[in-house]
Amino acid sequence: MEGLDQRPAESAVGSLEPVVALDPKRVIPLALDVAIREQIAALPKQVPDVRLLINNAGVLDFGSAFDVSLDALDRNLAVNFYGPLLMARALAPVMETNGGGAIVNLLSIVAMASRPAVASYSASKAASWSMTQSLRASLDSRGIAVHSVFPGPIDTEMATAAAIPQAKTSPADVADAILDGIAAGEEDIFPDPWSASVYEAWRTDHKAVERQLAA
Repeated sequence: MEGLDQRPAESAVGSLEPVVALDPKRVIPLALDVAIREQIAALPKQVPDVRLLINNAGVLDFGSAFDVSLDALDRNLAVNFYGPLLMARALAPVMETNGGGAIVNLLSIVAMASRPAVASYSASKAASWSMTQSLRASLDSRGIAVHSVFPGPIDTEMATAAAIPQAKTSPADVADAILDGIAAGEEDIFPDPWSASVYEAWRTDHKAVERQLAA
């Protein structure tokens, strides 16, 4: 079984109408599919004043390492791994020109310990975590902070469709925790109680967490 995916870019832009209405001169929505590299390449001219990039696009496909299709694996890597990497490559030079800024990559607690039922998603998030650390090292001297966010289940359409059993944190609470983490200079942000508890357990015994999520 495959395929939980964010809404099309045009639909997402439409959903931002209440936000745009707060300040139409400053809030300018752009349709962007991070799997289309030509659209990413065009961004620097569209957002010449950018100082903060939050990579939040994501897809999730079901299937174990033996069951998931290669197309699904490619899709997860294209959006969850290459998307944040190429966005950073495109916009880091703009941020540097503007005096620095921050890049925030939305990962997942399963980057630390895989959930085998969503093997392609877990692997893509783990790869993105590794790349995020590389970006942090490369951009530190250029005045650009890089933050990793490891949420647990968030109360979104994706989590609902995936029938995730854990209690889900509201998107607003997660967003507030992320912004607080950026302001505090936290490189790794655990924005909800469940992800924070899993991380503490992982620090103590990462193999126990691996077995827990595998179950």
